[in-house]
Amino acid sequence: MPQIQYDQTLPSFDELVELAQNNPQGFETFKRKACEQVITGASEEMIPRLRAQQSHIDRVISHCKNPYHINIVLARELSLQVVKMHEVLEGEHNLDDGAEIIPFSPRH
Repeated sequence: MPQIQYDQTLPSFDELVELAQNNPQGFETFKRKACEQVITGASEEMIPRLRAQQSHIDRVISHCKNPYHINIVLARELSLQVVKMHEVLEGEHNLDDGAEIIPFSPRH
C-alpha cells in the first residue's frame, strides 16, 4: 500500500506553550492527534513499531512530575536508542536476545 503523504504544520512554539499552560487537556489532545497522524501516515510495516514506541514513551513519561522532567527522561531514552542503533550498525549488539516477541493488537 502506498504511503500516505500529509503536511503536518505545527503551531508556533509560543502558541504551544500558551496551550500547554492554559489548557493542558487541549494540549494533550493536540499532541495525541499529531502523534496519531504521523503513525497512521507511516508505511504499514512501520505502524506497529511506531505504536510500540509511542506506548513506551507514554509509559516512561507517565512517571514524570513536570515538563522539565519529561524532557530529561526523553533525552535519556533517545540517547539509549542512539547507542543501541550504533551498536547494531557496528555489529556490536546481539539482535537475538532470546526474548519471545508477542504481536500486540490495539483495541479500537
